[in-house]
Amino acid sequence: MSEQRTVIDTQQLTRVYRVGTVEVRALRGVDVRVMAGEFVALMGPSGSGKSTLMHLLGCLDTPTGGRYQLEGRDVSQLSNDERARLRNRRLGFVFQTFNLLPRLNALDNVKLPLLYQGRVADADRQAREALRRVGLAQRALHRPMELSGGERQRVAIARALITDPALILADEPTGNLDSGTGAEILRLLKDLCAEGRTLVMVTHDASVAAHAQRVIYLRDGEIVSGNSS
Repeated sequence: MSEQRTVIDTQQLTRVYRVGTVEVRALRGVDVRVMAGEFVALMGPSGSGKSTLMHLLGCLDTPTGGRYQLEGRDVSQLSNDERARLRNRRLGFVFQTFNLLPRLNALDNVKLPLLYQGRVADADRQAREALRRVGLAQRALHRPMELSGGERQRVAIARALITDPALILADEPTGNLDSGTGAEILRLLKDLCAEGRTLVMVTHDASVAAHAQRVIYLRDGEIVSGNSS
């Protein structure tokens, strides 16, 4: 851990959904603290609340109750536009299905977050540097269909890094990869944390979670273990 700075701090975070007349309590007062440079895995059975928590941490959804502070800023009640701006500037996402645009080459996929910010002038150089960082400088002009699964995930990681985010959120980042390629991606993620990046990863695989510094287990919308940082 690079420094004792709090990146994530949630207090009594709740999320309630209504399905018809039924009230579903997806999160039931969750307290989570993640420090800068930590690599934390979220685990739990289907319906445990781990995906709901990931969506809240990623500002893809808003809590029903409680508080969420990102880098000391209360983001619990931000508007849709404010959450979108925050996602673009301070959060990086890595998905199981890569979420790359098939018509764009690797370089153009990586620099998209900068273009959304209006940072056009230096986007090409920064995207090439991000691809170099993940070992794909030589594949910059290849489209996703010309890349292996592991290479696509490296492009996705480069895209997540390019805005220098406070937090990287990875949702089953090795789920579509063979074991050897998955191990390479996990080594890359661990290297990023060693450099001071903060990473929260959802996984159902205990062998993948074992690479994290800390594993938080959820069940029925509550944390049952692993919340001591």
